[in-house]
Amino acid sequence: MKKTYLWVVFIFIGFQKMKAQEKSVSKHVILISVDGFRPDFYQEAKWPVPNLKNMTKEGVSANGVRGVFPSVTYPSHTTLITGAFPATHGIYYNSPFETKGQTGKWYWESNLIQTETLWGAVRKAGKKSASLIWPVSVGAPVDYNIPEVWTLDKSYGRIAPMREHQTPKGLLEEMETEVLGKMNIATFNGDNLSREDRTGEMAGYILGKYKPNLMTIHLIATDHFQHEQGRNGKKVHTAIAAVDRAIGKIMEAAEQSNILDKTTFIITGDHGFVDIHSALNPNIWLVEEGLMEAKENRGNWKATFHTQGASAFLHLKDQNDLKTLTKIREKLKNLPNSVKKLFRVVEKNELDSIGADPTVVLALNPIPGVAMSGAVSGAVVTKRTGGTHGYFPDFHQIETGFVAWGAGISEGKIISKMGIEDIAPIISALLHLNFKTKDGILYPGILKD
Repeated sequence: MKKTYLWVVFIFIGFQKMKAQEKSVSKHVILISVDGFRPDFYQEAKWPVPNLKNMTKEGVSANGVRGVFPSVTYPSHTTLITGAFPATHGIYYNSPFETKGQTGKWYWESNLIQTETLWGAVRKAGKKSASLIWPVSVGAPVDYNIPEVWTLDKSYGRIAPMREHQTPKGLLEEMETEVLGKMNIATFNGDNLSREDRTGEMAGYILGKYKPNLMTIHLIATDHFQHEQGRNGKKVHTAIAAVDRAIGKIMEAAEQSNILDKTTFIITGDHGFVDIHSALNPNIWLVEEGLMEAKENRGNWKATFHTQGASAFLHLKDQNDLKTLTKIREKLKNLPNSVKKLFRVVEKNELDSIGADPTVVLALNPIPGVAMSGAVSGAVVTKRTGGTHGYFPDFHQIETGFVAWGAGISEGKIISKMGIEDIAPIISALLHLNFKTKDGILYPGILKD
């Protein structure tokens, strides 16, 4: 009888612990990617972000998040949603390398992702998801989805492709009636900060009405205006303020729907930003060596540099063409020191260690302030202004940020450094998903005990 009593006590205590754990985790995770997000946005007083600063104070933040290589939008966002490096998930760049010449297409379709996503894990768990303007999300296993997509036919516009690929059909039209007004180039345009308002309003509406367990949201204004004006441009201040306002709209929707205490917000990004003054044009060297032609489709080529953001990735038409590779190495070796000091060669072993495109034989990573360009004629070094990203992620300016706040999150903690692949495991743990990441790890201390 005594043993039976003890077992009942143990079971009861275990049940109470399970109930406590259930209370400590989230029912709704809002993953917001702020394109071009930097830690100083929430760490420095000059930036107008009251919501973010309050979340930083009450939740967990990072001094820096190391990204992928190249540190550009599409591979970074796919790492956020998979916890894997590009070599595993298969989205190596914003736009795929095309052997017959670049057409301008990007990695839009989710079936190009070669590993499991958080969206898929949510669906397998019988939960619901939503996504707004997320890269590589066309056709994703998402219940409420307005993907980031456009077409090569510029006359088609930017809104029509989103309507075509929305899930379910009529979702965008429903939101136009309920909260947005008519979506068009005037009301949803990356050149205008009102785009962040519209995205925040869409997210708030979907969260309040459909209450998805996972929502992924992409806000772009900070990237757009840092490209245009650099890290500290006047419009960058108003852009990050618009981002903070969008976050506030989503928080307000959660509060009005009585789910704020069950909701976790994770604010992160894809890369930092670097002010630039010069461009370096490495394909000119290949033209000089007769390895490609100064034509739009490369002409009769043996090797070419595929530029993505600040960096350039060497592709050989024949992967076994060691003669061409040797010729390129000699060319790089014999450049004048005045040019060689502007970049370094990233060799195959280092590319593999950061999980970059496995088909690349080497890459060129410029010093901060210089960016690679795809030009095939003219001067090797030319003038550039504004800002960019895409560098090898080994210095602070190119790192992105991380703030987590809400249900299940520890209070007042700072993580010195984490990887962008380490964010998916947090979401998996919060939502109790059976989701294994190849490269990411759950940092102890981010979640409440």
